[in-house]
Amino acid sequence: MHRRAWLATSMALAAMRQAAWAQARPRVIAVLNGATAVGMKHDLVDALREGLASHGLVEGRDIELHFRFAEGEPDRLPALLDELLRLKPAVLVAAGVDDPVQMRIAESHARPGGNFTGISAAFQGVLARRMQVLSDIVPAPRRFAVLGNPVTVDAADLRQAMNRLEGQVGGPLLMLEARHARDLEAVFSAIARKRINGLVVLTDATFYNIRHDIASRCAALKLPSVWGARGYLDAGGLASYQGDFYALFNRSAALVDKILKGTQPGDIPFEQGTKFELVLNLRAARELGLSIPARVRLAADTVIE
Repeated sequence: MHRRAWLATSMALAAMRQAAWAQARPRVIAVLNGATAVGMKHDLVDALREGLASHGLVEGRDIELHFRFAEGEPDRLPALLDELLRLKPAVLVAAGVDDPVQMRIAESHARPGGNFTGISAAFQGVLARRMQVLSDIVPAPRRFAVLGNPVTVDAADLRQAMNRLEGQVGGPLLMLEARHARDLEAVFSAIARKRINGLVVLTDATFYNIRHDIASRCAALKLPSVWGARGYLDAGGLASYQGDFYALFNRSAALVDKILKGTQPGDIPFEQGTKFELVLNLRAARELGLSIPARVRLAADTVIE
């Protein structure tokens, strides 16, 4: 299993211990995330706190919240998880799962089984939507690539998804991988060599940390890029398309509340987010010499002028 699946499995194990500690007051809710504390302050920390409060769960009286962030360094996750488990949490909230059934850690979306449940931005289709945004902006002939981190993305699954999208794009899609900043030189050499004219950068905590390096290389090649979330665009990306993280973590509080009240996680249907956000960076478009079609502007939730 890739680390993403391992992280989700760990969340299930923590939930398994919930019944034994249910009587403790206040009950500990542990939160583990691979991104940066600063980057996730609004979308995770504030969203979860507000969601829990809306269910009458008061910090200090009913619950204790303990957050740990790997700061874009996946190798830190096991130690952080051990640290959280020593607190004997009633629930462990972890991020990093796309489709739990596809990853074979849930029996079905309606009944996950075991001690695991959650909410996803979308079980499938997000990559297709990002490709559509890029296709709507970049004229043919299109030579697109997808940049992912093999630590958090299954290469075989990604390749299959890309194969299905080649007809939509109208040409072959190049799959690129990077684990660290030092891998970017080879990645962008391949982009230049293959004359790639559009790039989708998948959401990843490591990529968030090195987003300025990635974006500057895109700018040097006049390469339009669509990213996984709006928080990346301060580095200069052209657009982002992603499920609304704030809405997802805010909604996750309802699942936490159910577990704290005694519902087995495996009996709680795995939810799919319904709110998505398209952000356009017109400053980046001007620097790339691109004109954004009116229909794309009208579809945008946010436009950075």
